[in-house]
Amino acid sequence: MFDEIQFEKINRLPKYIFAEINELKMEARRRGEDIIDFSMGNPDSRTPQPIIDKLCETAQRDKTHGYSASKGIYKLRLAMANWYKRKYGVELDPDREVVATMGSKEGYVHLVQAISNPGDVAIVPDPTYPIHYQAFILAGANVEKMKLKFNEDTFEVDEDRFISDLQEALDNSLPKAKFLVLNFPHNPTTATVTPEFYKRVIALAREKRFYIISDIAYADISFDGYKTPSILEVEGAKDVAVEAYTLSKSYNMAGWRVGFVVGNKRLIGALQSIKSWLDYGMFTPIQVAATVALDEHGYVPEKQIVPLYKKRRDVMLQAFKNSGWKMGKPKASMFIWGKIPEICQDMGSLEFSKRLLVEANVAVSPGIGFGKYGDNYVRIALIENEKRIRQAGRNIKRFLKKVKAEKGKN
Repeated sequence: MFDEIQFEKINRLPKYIFAEINELKMEARRRGEDIIDFSMGNPDSRTPQPIIDKLCETAQRDKTHGYSASKGIYKLRLAMANWYKRKYGVELDPDREVVATMGSKEGYVHLVQAISNPGDVAIVPDPTYPIHYQAFILAGANVEKMKLKFNEDTFEVDEDRFISDLQEALDNSLPKAKFLVLNFPHNPTTATVTPEFYKRVIALAREKRFYIISDIAYADISFDGYKTPSILEVEGAKDVAVEAYTLSKSYNMAGWRVGFVVGNKRLIGALQSIKSWLDYGMFTPIQVAATVALDEHGYVPEKQIVPLYKKRRDVMLQAFKNSGWKMGKPKASMFIWGKIPEICQDMGSLEFSKRLLVEANVAVSPGIGFGKYGDNYVRIALIENEKRIRQAGRNIKRFLKKVKAEKGKN
């Protein structure tokens, strides 16, 4: 009798593409099959011991079990400001320009809820991490997708083309776009940009009058001499931009849910305000432990986590090349954005991913789940050890031989 009551916000959300892969994965595991799982960016390494020790120590204090501050305790916000000062030379006011959030995803979604009006337009490159555009849909806003173009060998963004396409999207947007979402190193494509790129985008934002939301979740994970730039390094960036960062990947703290949004005081103020209505902040011992992480007590991501992902990247590229699947070499993030082998291109990313799981026991994320321009690719997370990566390569080799034999029969 209640079927006529519609939940329009939920109805605007598309089918969750990754659910099909997850279901197949669970079925295979129930049958006792060993699935080599590259499908989710869930770090497999241990959280650094000093961080765990500080959590346990702080949790023993009776006074830390009450409500906390919705925008984060001051020492944690100060630690984030100091992190930006050390890494990028950027000065941030811990009170007015920093918010601690329950992971960068929560912060991003609530920021969008706070600043979007129904019918507003956001420009989001495609493919993209799904919440980057779905947050606007949930807020009643609209998204203008713009194809992200990059070099398929080096994964460097074609910056001239990006700026040209962005200008065209801005000129054609009705109503005028109010927001641009950036995410470099990019999820899922691993694409990277130069500091000059941000200067050009900031100049355009000033001219066309739109805000920029930048996500640098993978800022610390970069290879071969590449250093992830921050949009806030650009003079005047805080007039038009905010940036999100998370401890999930750099510090192996994905389940701890600790992130930040920093930058423009007006946008930060809006996020602080909406969070004051919605939550009481993270559990205080988690915030204290996160402060230890940011203050570099014996753990520096560039020294500990980066070599691990670099080695896995190199092993995977070689192992998969030996299987007949050659892929470009990313300079950052914990993923490889693999173009589907030519012999399987006609399958599309979802069918290819399903067959790879069922017939090779290898799980990857179909590119179509990240947008229509991702359908020729799959995202592969570097979350299995080198031995299992090599085993995946052998499994894939047998799978591709089988596909080749099938095609030869037709």
